[in-house]
Amino acid sequence: GVGRPSTYASIIGTILDPGRGFAFKKGQALVPTWAAFAVVQLLEAHFGQYVDYDFTKDMEDDLDKIASGEQERVPWLTGFYFGGVETAGSGGNAQPGLKPMVDTAMDQIDAAAVNSIVLGANSDGEPVVVRVGKYGPYLQVGDVNGPSLAPEIPPDELTVERALELFNAPSTDREMGADPATGLVVFAKNGKFGPYVQLGEIETDDKGKVKTKPKTASLFSHMTIEELTMDDALRLLSLPRAVGVDPGDGETISAQNGRYGPYLTKGVDSRSLPDEDSIFGITLDEAIAIYSQPKQWGRKGVAKPPLKAFGADPISGKPMVVKDGRFGAYVTDGETNATIPAGVAIETLSEERAIELLAEKRAKGPAPAKSTGRKAPARKAPAKKKAGAKKAGAKKTAAKKSAS
Repeated sequence: GVGRPSTYASIIGTILDPGRGFAFKKGQALVPTWAAFAVVQLLEAHFGQYVDYDFTKDMEDDLDKIASGEQERVPWLTGFYFGGVETAGSGGNAQPGLKPMVDTAMDQIDAAAVNSIVLGANSDGEPVVVRVGKYGPYLQVGDVNGPSLAPEIPPDELTVERALELFNAPSTDREMGADPATGLVVFAKNGKFGPYVQLGEIETDDKGKVKTKPKTASLFSHMTIEELTMDDALRLLSLPRAVGVDPGDGETISAQNGRYGPYLTKGVDSRSLPDEDSIFGITLDEAIAIYSQPKQWGRKGVAKPPLKAFGADPISGKPMVVKDGRFGAYVTDGETNATIPAGVAIETLSEERAIELLAEKRAKGPAPAKSTGRKAPARKAPAKKKAGAKKAGAKKTAAKKSAS
């Protein structure tokens, strides 16, 4: 009796939204994250009335009354939000309303308590806790902070014994020494996305907010913290490396390492490098040669050249070209894309017609956002009645005529 099918898709979409970090998929299962546990603790501690099954069920009944016209929606919504009237789950008593509850909770919420999930205790009776911090979950035993938790460890697999094993494991983090140029200490650390080096320490203000974030650089795939030298660390922290200036356009070409591997940048144009060692080894001539080739687009191969080119669009002032897209040929000025109607040959498409197509597309405005909900199941066609079957209405009509 709780929930409606029409809301299922949007709810699952919210739960799986990577930006929220509530859950991740493991096979066909949805695994809640530690952040999800913290959110649940917050709701249960300060908004228990609204995450109660009976409240949800009563609200369903109220919504049905509004839909049938038995209850007015505006007074109901006013009472739900501002309070002062009886609403679902109130037990016949006027409730304070959601807004006053939020205003009150903002002064009462203990962020440390909400973001602490207690797993149990160690042999000394100290609590073993998972803390959800700004940079992800980490372990804490007593008052001592421990290592970060890898995202691939599901919460239901983290027992007290496993947590203590991770907490007591020797740390590979180490202090490398001082940077000769700045005098700041260089650290080698293990992080959520792998090992990295850090120049200096994080500085915070009186309220604990980060004032300055130190420079960091990920280790190359063949490097380990145990074997990393100070020279290696300083080279990594020197990135991005300026390869040189392209004499053709005067733009500086830089080499650096990224989340998806090593690459070159020149203005807004980036090109992949074959390996990480190329970041320090590539010459200016080799970089220019890479930029002289057509740009590669992932696995799709070389970018296709335009099928046809025109002059500048009178509205945007940008050149118009015809391209072959996923759903057929289209004309674009780099800002607006307009599909070329079926039956119109690209060879016969004139510049005037291209301008008209772009103008028509602008007049329509942006396409409506796609719904995240699932399609409703197709309804079955009503079963056909047998040829000999007669309608009940037809019998009554015939009877009336005979009586008259």
